[in-house]
Amino acid sequence: MIGCIIQARMGSSRLPGKALMKSDSGKPLLYYVINQLRYCSKIKNLVIATTTNQEDDEIEKFANNNSVNVFRGKEKDVLDRYFQCAKKYSFSTIVRITADCPLIDPQIVDKVIEQFFSGNYDFATNTLTRTFPIGTDVEVFSFSALERAWKSAQLPSEREHVTPYLYSHPEKFNTSTLKSKKNLSQFRWALDYENDLKLIRIIISKIQKRPILMNDILELFEQEPDLTKIN
Repeated sequence: MIGCIIQARMGSSRLPGKALMKSDSGKPLLYYVINQLRYCSKIKNLVIATTTNQEDDEIEKFANNNSVNVFRGKEKDVLDRYFQCAKKYSFSTIVRITADCPLIDPQIVDKVIEQFFSGNYDFATNTLTRTFPIGTDVEVFSFSALERAWKSAQLPSEREHVTPYLYSHPEKFNTSTLKSKKNLSQFRWALDYENDLKLIRIIISKIQKRPILMNDILELFEQEPDLTKIN
């Protein structure tokens, strides 16, 4: 079973509380992550994985109000959080999305999933060789690979970011990278800083169709090139 685990917490050091910051419409940005992913043809199961910290009670409340499953685990050991979440929900294939990608493109997510199943891969992504815009990041891996990483990873950096152990041990894991036909790595619409928030709010307000796809944003940037200077 394919399960999408969305990593979200309120305690971001760069932009605290960013997951539930509001767009101009008043909806929190985590709503857009969920709504974009609901257009994926290959994902039926969504779970928000947050921490057991009290401040993340708000994340759980959001999940409950939006009919999304929620799992709470360790703050720093996100690898363990993912493993325990995937185990609880019996996911055989895990799609990892972070809450700082409110404009995640469901078509790109589907393509990375297709890439994962196109061969005998343990891990597929569109991030190892950066050709897609920052903010369209997708990682797909098997539960078996996740379990092996969970058992073997020792470094704090390997526990805190879920997948470094997978891609830093090519001798143990068969990985695949989806590349864009055109290098678009100069663009970013991830949510890390105040200026990112400003840009994302503008994109959401100017593009009315749902879901908002990568090409919609690129078209907007072509019409209004100054937008790319915001962040």
